[in-house]
This record gives sequence, C-alpha cells and structure tokens, in this order.
Amino acid sequence: MAQDVRKPFWKRGIRAPGSAKPISPMASDKELDKAVSDVNEAFSEEDQPHSATAHSKATSASDSRQTSSPSSPTGSKGATAASSRRHTRSASDVTAEASAAARLAGAAGASPTSPAPSRDELRLQRFKKLLDTPNLDLEALRQLSWSGVPSSMRATVWGLLSGYLPANVDRRAATLARKREEYTALVAQYYGSRTDESNQAIYHQIHIDVLRTNPSLGVFQQPTVQEMLERILYIWAIRHPGSGYVQGINDLVIPFFAVNLSAQTGGPCESTEVAAVDAAVRDAVEADCYWGLTKLLDGIQDNYTFASPRIQKNIKSLRELVTRMDRPLNAHLEEHSVEYLQFSFRWMNCLLLRELPLPCVIRLWDTYHAEVDGFATFHLYTCAAFLLTFSKELRCCSDFQSIMIMLQNLPTSGWVDKDIDLVLAEAYRLKYMFHDAAHHLV
Repeated sequence: MAQDVRKPFWKRGIRAPGSAKPISPMASDKELDKAVSDVNEAFSEEDQPHSATAHSKATSASDSRQTSSPSSPTGSKGATAASSRRHTRSASDVTAEASAAARLAGAAGASPTSPAPSRDELRLQRFKKLLDTPNLDLEALRQLSWSGVPSSMRATVWGLLSGYLPANVDRRAATLARKREEYTALVAQYYGSRTDESNQAIYHQIHIDVLRTNPSLGVFQQPTVQEMLERILYIWAIRHPGSGYVQGINDLVIPFFAVNLSAQTGGPCESTEVAAVDAAVRDAVEADCYWGLTKLLDGIQDNYTFASPRIQKNIKSLRELVTRMDRPLNAHLEEHSVEYLQFSFRWMNCLLLRELPLPCVIRLWDTYHAEVDGFATFHLYTCAAFLLTFSKELRCCSDFQSIMIMLQNLPTSGWVDKDIDLVLAEAYRLKYMFHDAAHHLV
C-alpha cells in the first residue's frame, strides 16, 4: 500500500474532496492506493499559496468532482465534506485578515511603513470580536478554535464549546456565578461524607492518586492544590455512582486546572503559589474545573463503566486503522506479540495526558473542544496518528521488551505545538477517510 498517506501537512488549507467515498473493508490494494491518491491530491492545496486564484481553482475542482460523480455522497458524508471545507483558508479569510491588519495599524496610529500585526495578534482580534457578539455563533467558534485558542481566552472558549457557558453574552456572568455557587453547595452537601464507612474506599483511592498526579509539575504537589483536586474528584464520584471514581480520571483534571488557574491569576500555573492566591479566586478555579471535568466525562463515561466498553471498542478500531495505514508496523507488533491493549489502554483512559507535555495536551484539547464529540470520537484518530508518527523507530526495535519500553516512554518531552499540529492534521485525514465507512472499523 502506498505510504505517502502519512505525509505530514498543516491543518490550514485542508480541502477534502466532496465526492470521496468511504473505503470498503474488502477494497483491494489497488483501490486503496487510488483512494489515498485522491485524498493526497485534494490535500496538496495545503502546499500552495493561499491566494484567491488558488482558492477558486480548488473550489471549481471540488465542484466538478461532485457534479461528475453519479454517486456523490449525501447525508452524513456530505456533512463530513462540509465540515472539512470549514477549515479551508479562503480568499475571504485572507481579505478579512488584511482588513483587520489595516484597522489595527490605523488604531495604533501606525504609518503605512509600520510592521503589520502578527498572525497571533490577528487571531486574537478575531476571537475577541467573535466572543463579544450578543449571540455567539458556536460553529464559527469551533472553526476558529480548531487550530488553537489564545491562552488569555482559553478558559472562556472551552466553557462555551463544552456547554458550560451560554452563547448569549449577557447571560454568561450570571450563569458562571450560579454554577460556582452550585458547586459550593455540592461541596457542603457531600464532602463531609468522605469519612463514612461506605465512602472511605473511594476517598482513599482518590487521595492516593492525587498525591502522584503529574509529579513533574511542582504546582500539583502543593498541599492546597491536592486538596482542591480531592474535592473535585470526590464530588464527581459521589454524584456519578454508575461509574464512580476510576484511576486515570485524576489526570483529566490537570488541563482544566492549569487553564483556569492561569485565567484567574494571569500567569503560568507552574509558577503559582496557590495557597497565596485569594480564597475566592481558588474557589472559582475549583468550581470551573469541576464543571469542565463533568462536561468532559459526560461524553466519555463509557470509558469508565464496568469493562470499559468504549475503550475496548476504540482499541480494536485502532488496530484496524494501523493495519490499513501501516501494515509493516502492525505486522511487526504482531510478530513480537505486542497487543494494542498493552499500550493503548492508557492512551484511551488518560487521553494521552501521560504521553505528552502539558502545554501540548492543552493545545490538543483546543481541537478536541472544537470537534463535535472530539473526546469520544476524534481521540481515536489522534491515537492512530500518534502511533504512526513513531512507526520507523518502533520497527527498529527487535523484541517485545524494547518495543514496550519505547511505547511506554515515547520521545515527546521536547514536543511543542507544531508537533501536535502535525499529529492533529494526520488525525483529521484519517477521520475523513474512515469515519463514515460504517463497516470498516468494527
């Protein structure tokens, strides 16, 4: 099978072919190569200049393919194509950014020869303008957030995309205050029960896990922070008896805590002495973390019920994806008796929190929040793209032990946002190719 399907590319500029068909599980290698070639051709627009002419040609080519194909997809596949087009950097996007740059320069009293605002400044202005609209267009926010959210706005954007905050700007402050008061009432109602005989085992397990949560970051070793995490996890467990607390959920609080603490203090969480922060601010951070975690787990609770049915299904799908995309890697793992369950269960259970530096996880979660059902569905394709990234290195490992050691200690400590962007771009391609092939990933 052609291997160029794994060629890295940037997310901006993606335009998926509207007439592409799901790949049949019975497809021959020749048919698979043709499908891959079609997708690569469509994605090659990424490497071209973002001009109005290029956009016009790409649009015409896509329209032509859809018109000429008697079996152009409708329904869910058409929705997928529409979803892919929303990430295309169009001529209107370029014009809008140029206009924004001109307005910024004029507002600052800059002369025509002054340096233009940076791309980050332009994105910040676009976020501000969108968030200030009376009734927020959530779909527009998803499109803008897919490629990353400015750190100063991340807490608000995550709250909006998760449904914790309302789209109506006039209702946000009141809703936020009400939810924080509600959490305070939950703590008063339930936290005292941790000493009850029936709840001692749950609290004990939470206490043990919190003590070893992300030991590489000193902020999570602060007693004040550990107490906050214990309350969040205990209240969630008591209110969700269907799954209760499961090891690994403690990791999922970390990004919410880092993002909300930074939003409240204005500085990086790593250097914050949380005990010195005003108590009202700490309470706000804790409440926002609780509701963020609750919204996340509402979508993936099957990961943590008996026998973890969603995780089991996703591990099987991961194997099928890798078999399709990189047969030599899958054959190498099978030859040395490496089961996907042995390394990917943690990836699914902890959402790659233990495989990536925290800043990379936060960037990853920008996209997960932007994707509809991102934590439940898109994460599978991210795991596949993540594994394929290390295909060459894994195939150089000569036995079971060396393969497992590498899989449990992948060289990501030096990764930055650019590395995550490449994985996400590959994950997006995989989702486009396989997600609507209903009988492919069983």
